[in-house]
Amino acid sequence: MRLTDLLQPEAVFASLRANSKKQVLQELSDRAAHICRLPERQIFDAVLQRERLGSTGIGNGIAIPHAKLAKCPAITGVFARIEKPIEFEAIDGAPVDLVFLLVAPESAGADHLKALARIARVLRDPAITAKLRAIHDPAALYAILTQEPASHAA
Repeated sequence: MRLTDLLQPEAVFASLRANSKKQVLQELSDRAAHICRLPERQIFDAVLQRERLGSTGIGNGIAIPHAKLAKCPAITGVFARIEKPIEFEAIDGAPVDLVFLLVAPESAGADHLKALARIARVLRDPAITAKLRAIHDPAALYAILTQEPASHAA
């Protein structure tokens, strides 16, 4: 699975200003709602419900909040580089500045897991995260996120 399948250029925030985890999730849910044509509140509530099970902050300043929704038409991602890192209850306790929200249809099954794994693989690459943290242009961020890996592994 490629990130171009999940992420549209208009779904990238280059420098999101937010003061809390909740505010970040609201902003990303709002953008996802426009892309999926679903109510923002429905996405936000589903993402918050998932966060209550345990933080999706995976460490090293990265979070991958996600949720499944019955009426979601396709697996959809929204990425944000947060201007000032925020507390996210990440597993390493570090504040988060890179967030990739993923919403998927309830029927997505293995594709949802493949999408999460692909996002995690990309965001665990220190060279990629260094570039993402240094750039403030949404088009450039999109290009970095969606570039094909050297191995062409899906």
